[in-house]
Order: sequence, then C-alpha cells, then structure tokens
Amino acid sequence: MKRHWNLFLAFLRVGLLGYGGGPASIPLVYKEAVERYKWMDADEFGDVIALGNALPGPIITKLAGFVGYRVGGIIGLIISLIASILPTVILMIVLLKSLSNIKEFDWVSGMIAAVIPVVGVLLTQMAWTFVSKAGKGLGWTTTTLLLVTIFILLQVIDIHPAVIIVILLSIALTQKDKKSEQKENEGKVS
Repeated sequence: MKRHWNLFLAFLRVGLLGYGGGPASIPLVYKEAVERYKWMDADEFGDVIALGNALPGPIITKLAGFVGYRVGGIIGLIISLIASILPTVILMIVLLKSLSNIKEFDWVSGMIAAVIPVVGVLLTQMAWTFVSKAGKGLGWTTTTLLLVTIFILLQVIDIHPAVIIVILLSIALTQKDKKSEQKENEGKVS
C-alpha cells in the first residue's frame, strides 16, 4: 500500500510541477524514480527514455506507466497514470474557464517567460548527466562523434528521432550479443 501511495505522490508532483510538457517532466520523473525512491538506476532510466521516445504518445504517460507497473503492477500503473494526468486535467478545466479573463495581464506572460529558462536548465542538466555517463562508458571520442552525427541526422537531414533510436538500440543489442558470445567462447577455452 505504501508503494502505491509513493507512486501516487511521485507522479502527482511530476504532474503538478511538469510545466512545459513532456520533456520538462523528464527531469522530474528522474528525480523521483532514480534519486528519491530508487526504483531504477540512471542507466535504466536512460534506456526507458530512449524506448519511450521511440513510441507514440506523451512521454510522461509512458514513463508513469512503466515505472508504475514495475513498482506496483497493474494497480501501480493505473495510479501513476492518474496521478500524472490529474493535475493537468484539473488545471486545463480551470484555466480554460478563466483564460479569457487573465490572458491580458502582464504577470501571466511574465510567468510563462520565466518558466522557459528553468525548463531549459533542467533539460540541459539532465542531458549533461547522460552525456557524462556515455563519455565514461563509451569514451569521450565516441560520445562526441555520436553527438555530432545524431545532431546532423536530426537537424540537417531531418530524420525522425525514433529511427535513430531504433538503429542505435539495434547496434547496442548486436554488440551485447557479440560480447556474450565472446564470454561463452572464453569460458569454453579455459
């Protein structure tokens, strides 16, 4: 029961504070799932983000569904999904009712303008964490080459991110299979 309550609180916080859409919520989910509750480690979280981005739909619901199911089964999945979307649903109803009355105020546009840099910093911080881990695991030369190549594929050639993720996952799985075969062969030789 405590697990389900923690799931609800974690994803309610994400739903309440994830201003700016799915990408802005990713660092908040990371904070809850990896740092606060330790439901997964940073490497696994990175894998879940990669897979989640390859699938259709909002990233926050995919993360909530995965983490919720992993921690609390089907009930955990439902609780996490409800908690992550509940604040948005309530706020949308309230804001749509009152938007026409407040959109003229300077403080509303100021609030929106102030949140954008905060979201940018959160995303940059999380990206740096992932790049640092990749640099340690793959080496800085390989990581830099991958970053430049992926940037060109996304921004210049305009390839969909899911295609790049699927290609990289295929390469990673192939490398993993080769390493497993290598270990088995070394074990037979010994």
